[in-house]
Amino acid sequence: MTPATLYLSNDTSSRAVGADRLAKQLRQQSNARLIRTSSRGAFFLEPMIERDVTEGREGRMVWCNVTASDLPNIVAGRGGVPLRSIPFLSAQSRFTFSNFGITQPLALDEYRTRGGFEGLERALDMARDSIIEELKIAGLRGRGGAAYPVWSKWQAARQTESDEKFVVVNADEGDAGTYCDRMVMEGDPFRLIEGMLICARAIGATKGYVYCRQEYPAAAGAMRAAVRKVEEAGLLELNGRPFAIDVVLGAGSYVCGEETALLESLEGRRGVVRAKPPYPAVSGLYRKPTIVSNVLTFATVPNILTRGGAWHASLGTDRSRGTIALQIGGRVAQPGLVEIPFGLSLRKVLDQFGGGMAAGSRFKAVQVGGPLGSLFPESKLDIPICYDSFSDAGAILGHGGIVVYDEDTDMVELARHFMAFTADESCGKCTPCRIGSLRGRELLDLVHGGRATKAELTLLTDLADTMRTASLCALGGRAPYPVLTAIEHFPGEFQTRLRAQEAGTG
Repeated sequence: MTPATLYLSNDTSSRAVGADRLAKQLRQQSNARLIRTSSRGAFFLEPMIERDVTEGREGRMVWCNVTASDLPNIVAGRGGVPLRSIPFLSAQSRFTFSNFGITQPLALDEYRTRGGFEGLERALDMARDSIIEELKIAGLRGRGGAAYPVWSKWQAARQTESDEKFVVVNADEGDAGTYCDRMVMEGDPFRLIEGMLICARAIGATKGYVYCRQEYPAAAGAMRAAVRKVEEAGLLELNGRPFAIDVVLGAGSYVCGEETALLESLEGRRGVVRAKPPYPAVSGLYRKPTIVSNVLTFATVPNILTRGGAWHASLGTDRSRGTIALQIGGRVAQPGLVEIPFGLSLRKVLDQFGGGMAAGSRFKAVQVGGPLGSLFPESKLDIPICYDSFSDAGAILGHGGIVVYDEDTDMVELARHFMAFTADESCGKCTPCRIGSLRGRELLDLVHGGRATKAELTLLTDLADTMRTASLCALGGRAPYPVLTAIEHFPGEFQTRLRAQEAGTG
């Protein structure tokens, strides 16, 4: 009897809810053959076990939230639901995450069978300027937060004369509620390497680095293993010269997600922000031309070279082309990762993919873009998810992290938490961020403790304006946004604390 072929994610999030325990039990059964894949990102359904409908045919059945007692039925093929019947998965448009849940992360042959390295092969046949022109047609903007046109950075590095140039992956994914970079590194590391090689080919780079946060040991391990496999396959070479890639662990500083602080850290110094210009594309690592982009940006590039820039530009909105990976978390019914074209409203994303609020909770606020993102009340949920609409609303998309808060959330405490985070993580290079965040935390301590006056609340908003306009990088410049939007949209919670103090009851 042919053993049943079963698929189970080896992603860190899946393992955290018991995937490894299930794998151990399945491997003890002679009538089951287990394949560990990447995760489909439907974390509310993990651990998930999948099984081919008929061996050798397309289509799978899936069992969700599996426990040990479910294994006999799964091995026997009893129960389960068609994978395509799960709306969270079927309603997405997956291109960057197209291999997730299907391939084994470190199976190079599988990656190539599914079109891997076709983008690089095309790039090797193109002139360097033509590669950059393809990205310009695609309209790809950096997925790390600044949303800067990728082709423009590549062109600057391409046109700068230097004996050495570098490609640096910013894998210091530190925003609360974001994990898509980790998923790419753990689940489809060859796609990231292919994006790096295309960039290196376009700008004439001689070496690459993956700067990975130390909290991602599995991702760093997967990247190192993938680099070895690509090197052994003879693919880590450009124009007859070896292109070495090193995976470097950061020391756990949030500000090292800022590109110049990252470069300082990569050079062996404390992660402190550099003044710009010059920008890294002209003077970056060791003062040589360097492209620094996050994991998702590089992972998006191979499809653009394979399918063409016009294909990518056909997705999304006028100025936000392509797809975006949204990571939905907090008090929602269905936390997980979705990939969809830009343009869907925040409300529809939370309803259609987030599944609404978690049982027993009511919506109060949502924050998009990590700890520096603005806080939106329910009245702002119809904003389209694209760079320009968020910019017009005084907000950022950041890295696509969405965190939902319920009615039990204390907005004063939340604002205080985010300002304290900035005070802890500031590199100290500029006064507005270094001193402003400390004073901001002190003022919010007073408000939180019921000891602030109305004048001190006004001082807090003045301080926020100074930080916003005078800080050297986005950490200080964006830090006031969650505080200001909390005051704007939930004024009662701040005023109540002040009135208590003024009445002598705080």
